[in-house]
Amino acid sequence: MKTKSLVVAMVLVLAILFAVGPAWAAPALQADNPNPPDQVVKLIFIHHSTGGNWLADPAENELGGDLGRALMDNHYFVSATNYGWGPDSIGDRTDIPDWMEWFRGEESATYLQAIYTESDQNLGDFGSWPRLSDPGGENEIILFKSCFPNSELGGNPHDPPGDYPDYTVAGAKYVYNQLLEYFATRPDRLFIVITAPPVSDSANAENARAFNNWLVYDWLAENDYPYNNVAVFDYYNILTGPNNHHRYVNGQIEHTYQEGMNTNYYPSYDGDDHPSQAGNRKATEEFIPLLNIFYHRWQAGSAQLPPVEVPPAAPGEEEEQEQPGDTTTTTGTVGSIADFETRGTTGWEAYRDESTPSEIACAPQSGTTYAGSGALQIDFNIPSGTWGTCELPFDSAQNWSTGTGISFYIHADQVGTLYDVLLFSGTNEEWATYLYYTETPSGSSNDWVRVDVSWGEFLRADWETDAGTPFTNPERVFAIAFGVDGLDEGSNTGTLWIDDLQLLGVPEEQEQPGAEEQAGEEEGGGLPCLGGLLLPILFVCLAWSVRRK
Repeated sequence: MKTKSLVVAMVLVLAILFAVGPAWAAPALQADNPNPPDQVVKLIFIHHSTGGNWLADPAENELGGDLGRALMDNHYFVSATNYGWGPDSIGDRTDIPDWMEWFRGEESATYLQAIYTESDQNLGDFGSWPRLSDPGGENEIILFKSCFPNSELGGNPHDPPGDYPDYTVAGAKYVYNQLLEYFATRPDRLFIVITAPPVSDSANAENARAFNNWLVYDWLAENDYPYNNVAVFDYYNILTGPNNHHRYVNGQIEHTYQEGMNTNYYPSYDGDDHPSQAGNRKATEEFIPLLNIFYHRWQAGSAQLPPVEVPPAAPGEEEEQEQPGDTTTTTGTVGSIADFETRGTTGWEAYRDESTPSEIACAPQSGTTYAGSGALQIDFNIPSGTWGTCELPFDSAQNWSTGTGISFYIHADQVGTLYDVLLFSGTNEEWATYLYYTETPSGSSNDWVRVDVSWGEFLRADWETDAGTPFTNPERVFAIAFGVDGLDEGSNTGTLWIDDLQLLGVPEEQEQPGAEEQAGEEEGGGLPCLGGLLLPILFVCLAWSVRRK
């Protein structure tokens, strides 16, 4: 009878525990925090020319990504290395095999002490960026990046780590595995790998893709790395396509790319593999929230988890059948803005710089369409130093907060045409202008290509207050426009067609918890507290049984 009483008591307790569901088993993971640190944090970036361009103010560098300003706005005091920097001019050597010298070599203690105490910008010829006042102390965050030639790794995509450093997939994996031995000794520092940007040559592009995916998803896991002071930002992936991302969206970190897009989508205007301003601005927008998340995880002692893996899309594998030329790998859309058959068929107005001979005309037409009977056609000839836009104003402010951005299909008479998308928001008395700069993507001269733009990718216009800040007010949109600017040398001339302009929707699997679930979490975890009370009851029952014996 004693045994039977014990069993009955245990069964009753366990039944209650399982009835309240799995929430009692473990506390909920703390949500990631994409907001800036509360205090100024010192950061240093080890880089060469691509990093210099990315940091630079666009007013001083036509490739400038304004990363320095964005870091300042997020409470980071930023210093950098450059060519010729440091003891033994170690700054000259930033290829993947060179990281062994920086972090594991005989003189690494000297080099790293110089890194931790550096407080200058070391601009080189790449342009300045604004900074906060130096708060004192040493650099706590170390960003380090190799340049684009390091995307030409030899070997095969899935080669395992080798046993010496070289310019192969195996050699590169060897290097990063070795670095972890040093990083594990410095939990007081946060080390962030910035992957090397892509090249235009496709010869070793599959190797570059596979190696960088390994860094993002497998590197720390394969080594059972136990600390939270190492993270990876996939700069490479962001620069391989307009819909390829490494970002924080819908409450989680997302890593997504289009199958086969493994080369440089954003080459600079002179044709080399330094990323263009559009590519660098995109990287800035996606990096800053991730940096903040990495920082808060490090401070909280949380593991640096890999992002949610969005499987690369391949022809015929999309959830919904897509038209040829559609490059998206992201979510579906809801909420039509203009389909040019029943919505958006009127109201489009062309504007230009009337002090110049610029020309632009736009109107819905029925000759070239993606779907249905209409699409917007924009014809333009915009000389250097001037501009033109095709705008759809609304009678009253539109609330687009149900979407996460906008989506549209584009067709062009030539690939690589520079254009921008504009949103006008704010108040009835004062509108604010936000722009997304890009270019017509590969395949758009032969077919229609879908473009997805999240709200955060729209940045405040350079000529307005708070220039460069991301768009955060989809509740009040007064107009949307497509614009073209003149080239640095010569006119920007061509034709664009736009169709199925819509709001981006939130997929079901990424919906936020309902109000009841959130309330339970905010009030101290709800059911987990009940589990914490019930578990001791089980031990009391056991003790009672033992005493009865």
